[in-house]
Formats: sequence, C-alpha cells, structure tokens
Amino acid sequence: MIQGIYRLLIELTNGRWTSHLLRTFAQSKVSRILVPSFSKVYKIKEFEMEKEIQEYPTLHHFFIRNLKAEARPIHNDPSSVVSPVDAVIEDVGGISANKTMTVKGKTYSVHEMLGNEVNVDKYMNGIYMVLYLSPSHYHRIHSPFSGKVMGEYTLGNKSYPVNKLGLKYGKDTLAKNYRVVTEVKHDYGHAAIVKVGAMFVNSIETIHEGEQLVKGQEIAYFTFGSTVVLLFEKDTFEMIDFSTPKDIKVGEKIGYLRKG
Repeated sequence: MIQGIYRLLIELTNGRWTSHLLRTFAQSKVSRILVPSFSKVYKIKEFEMEKEIQEYPTLHHFFIRNLKAEARPIHNDPSSVVSPVDAVIEDVGGISANKTMTVKGKTYSVHEMLGNEVNVDKYMNGIYMVLYLSPSHYHRIHSPFSGKVMGEYTLGNKSYPVNKLGLKYGKDTLAKNYRVVTEVKHDYGHAAIVKVGAMFVNSIETIHEGEQLVKGQEIAYFTFGSTVVLLFEKDTFEMIDFSTPKDIKVGEKIGYLRKG
C-alpha cells in the first residue's frame, strides 16, 4: 500500500515538464537569490569553496561548485581505493552467484544495471558499494583508482529518488534510473563506476578526456542529489572495516586493490 502511494506521487511530480521547469529555473539568473539560503539550509562549508558565494551567477553554478585544491587530499598509497564523492555510504555487500545484489532489503540485477554492453559474469561473487549524495554534498565525481576506461555509456530515461525512501519504495532505482556506466580496467581486474541520476534532473556530465584515469582525477559531475555505485570483481578489492551508513569525502580511503 505504502509503496503504491509513494510511486504514484513520484510519477505525478517527476514528469518531463516538471524536470524542465526545475532545470530552467536553476540555470536562470533569478535563481541566484536562493544561493545564500540554500547554503544556509544545507550547511555548506563555504570556506572550502573555490569562489566566494556572491560569485556564483545561478543556483546551478553553485550546486556544481568546485572546491579549493587542498580541500580534498587524495590518499596516496598506490594500491588504495578512495571515495569518488562526498557522500554517505548507504550499503556495501557481496554480489551473488546469480549476479544480484541486495540493497536495503531490495534485490537488484547487476545485468540490468549494467545493460548488455558489459559481460556481467566477471562481477559474480564480487563486491558492491552504494554512495548517496544529498543536495548538501559537493557534487563532483573523482576517479576512485587509476586505470584504463574500457567503455562508457548511458542507460535509462526517467529517475526515481535515490534516497532511503527511493531505495526502499522506488521502482528498481539503481537498475532503471538514468545512469552513466564507466567500466575501468585497473592493475588487478575490472571495476564499474555507475553514476545514477536523481529525481527531476537527469543530468550527469562527463568531463574526463582520453582512456586513462588517474586516482583522484575529476571525471564527471551531478547537477542534483544522486548516487554512485561501485562494483568490483571477486577477490580484487579489500574493503576497510566500517559500518554503514558512513559519511565519507572524496579522496578518503575505502579499501585496497589486490590480486585475485
């Protein structure tokens, strides 16, 4: 019952026109008047920002703000994996032998998430990690490790919310929302960086050039609260010990790459 009501409300408010109106307003000069209140409500750490708050011409520009270079140091162990985003790690776990993962009690198909472009067998018995970004977070995405891009593609159209309610009641949000998948070959195997769009604004801008990624390098950005899912092959990733949910920042260590 609750799930049905939730989905109905989302369908009624998540249409093409509402998304268009929100995007148009956020990119308009008028939206600039909301920047100070947005910063206050979401407790943005303005001392980390690359610019002064009055220098952002629109809410959109403020939302995709850059930070000062020293604000996010990158863990320098060559084998470490770092968080690609400022986020809350909502869930971590194993990918089953039938290539599914269970997030917040809901089962997702890795094959459906990655589409037909990737041979998903390689992720069987691997590890997944779900990182959720709220509107308060820094929304630029960095590479969690160094490696070669083997493929990058876009899937999905419409998006449900990716917060806790969205994961619980949404329509297979992680596997069906608009998303950009980047598959990377690192020193010990393959991993996938799945950037999942959020309700209202399906906008994920990829900015890296070429095939090589360097750990900590900026590779993309979101224009609204969103989620990143990391997938690792079996026996190629050793996660550090922590409990979820866990607050994390770009560049902080989440584990190590290792030989299978």
